[in-house]
Amino acid sequence: MFEKLRKGFSNLVSKVITTELKTEKLRPVLGDFKLSLIENDVAVSVADHICEEMEQRLDGVQVKRLEDRGKIVRANLDEILLNVLTTNEKIDLLKRVEEKRKSNEPYVILFVGINGTGKTTSIAKVANFLMRNGYSVVLACSDTYRAGSIEQLEEHARRLGVRMIKHNYGADPAAVAYDAISHAKAQGINAVLIDTAGRIQTNRNLMNELQKIKRVIGPDVTVLTVDALTGNDAVMQAEEFHKTIGIDGTILTKVDADVKGGSALSVTYVTKKPIVFIGTGQRYQDLQEFDPEQFTKMILK
Repeated sequence: MFEKLRKGFSNLVSKVITTELKTEKLRPVLGDFKLSLIENDVAVSVADHICEEMEQRLDGVQVKRLEDRGKIVRANLDEILLNVLTTNEKIDLLKRVEEKRKSNEPYVILFVGINGTGKTTSIAKVANFLMRNGYSVVLACSDTYRAGSIEQLEEHARRLGVRMIKHNYGADPAAVAYDAISHAKAQGINAVLIDTAGRIQTNRNLMNELQKIKRVIGPDVTVLTVDALTGNDAVMQAEEFHKTIGIDGTILTKVDADVKGGSALSVTYVTKKPIVFIGTGQRYQDLQEFDPEQFTKMILK
């Protein structure tokens, strides 16, 4: 994963080691590095921030030995990346579900995102994650528009051995979600996972429909799924969904196939919301809780 992004950071360290640490000497090196970041799907605003931080931190630093200079460069990069990837709020899903269970209420997760990002599969993975940790789950198909959407989620529910609440195609998506929550309350189910229609973020009518679902059910958390392979499109989606609906976190899918890696840096920075999980394969267990420190170490190793 992220081979190209790792190579870009490695090249920067190599160049800075042999460069005089003064602004006029650093800027050409950092300019090349900025282009490398942008080519690897890092949003321009994020690339600017990283390079400006590096320039400020390194300008005028006195270092005698080359190996010490390399350590200083890496240490600063480590801090900058951690700041980019760390948000004020962390979503500990298991802890939150447990808190709701103690109050005899289901934890409600609303999943949003456009078609093709792996949203429905991610819902199944999160259901599997919760079940492995001892929590009961019900799925809700509030995607009542796309042909095959009900059958797709129904197949996941069958494989997982969980109940799915559905209405007919064309039904009110908010009503489906409401019924699923009512079912969970009546049956003592711990978590409700709600699938929604894959919305193109510029489709105002569909976005309004999503706002209605959120208003009717008041979910505990709204999670956006974005495809790591779509690069800056992922960033644009995250910005628009957050501005229009308000998201609490993201799931970054198809990370195992992403050789660039810039989406992970960019989505967190532009939304100021955490990445909750990353998808690393097609199996239900191919879902990892996102750890900014682990990600940073992987990029800089």
